[in-house]
Amino acid sequence: MNSSAVNPPINESSYPITASHRATLNSNGYIFLPGVATPEEIVVYRPAINSAVKEMNKENRDLDKRDTYGKAFLQIMNIWTKDELVKRFSLSKKFAKIAADLLGVENVRIYHDQALYKEPGGGPTPWHQDQYYWPLDTTKTITLWMPLVDIDSSMGILTFAAGSHSDGLVKNVPISDESEVVLNDYISSKGYRVEVPPYMHAGDATFHFGYTLHKAPGNYSGTMREVMTVIYYADGAKITTPANDAQELDRKTWFLGMQPGEPAASAINPALL
Repeated sequence: MNSSAVNPPINESSYPITASHRATLNSNGYIFLPGVATPEEIVVYRPAINSAVKEMNKENRDLDKRDTYGKAFLQIMNIWTKDELVKRFSLSKKFAKIAADLLGVENVRIYHDQALYKEPGGGPTPWHQDQYYWPLDTTKTITLWMPLVDIDSSMGILTFAAGSHSDGLVKNVPISDESEVVLNDYISSKGYRVEVPPYMHAGDATFHFGYTLHKAPGNYSGTMREVMTVIYYADGAKITTPANDAQELDRKTWFLGMQPGEPAASAINPALL
């Protein structure tokens, strides 16, 4: 890709994580952190990510021809393996240190990155739990979710059921119309607060645990919701026997077919610190 030939300077200042940050995350299952990436970093990274998404995207159907999952977003994974600038974003030591400090571990590995671009008119992302998909023996998992443009409530900001992570896997159900109904009923029955930042600047980020229930509304604006995510897990985690077909697919795809019981440390899951 074009950006592989450039190497602009990027000043990665530290982003200190405090005991208060960890307490908020451990209580709510997510935390909002302003200014994780600086405006200068966004100026460098955004064009590279946009270019990669454009080149790697295979979805060419009209929105009304897609199912709920297809309407929710354009999903492009492991971009870091294809583009040098995106690699610098997804393997950023600053971002990884935030993740490690929030988890209270010395080092983290990348599970994969993914661009989640919600098109104008794109549909809602149903309630789900990320860790439904992950054959890992640890709850020390966390996802960075960062808009590359300023976004407001009309564009589909990530929405959380605060405290829901403490229940572990709620239902063995993938992201779908079914998960929206089943998990919405569950959240109501448990009385969890549904929380969402009202506005996010480009470079702000949320971090959420793998079992935190979350969703996103549709994009009712005329602007693409450009979001980049990176999934981290604690170094030392092992692969578990897949509990569903989705975990088996992830075992083959993101762990290159490594076997249950082996360290979750394939060639595409480098330690980042």
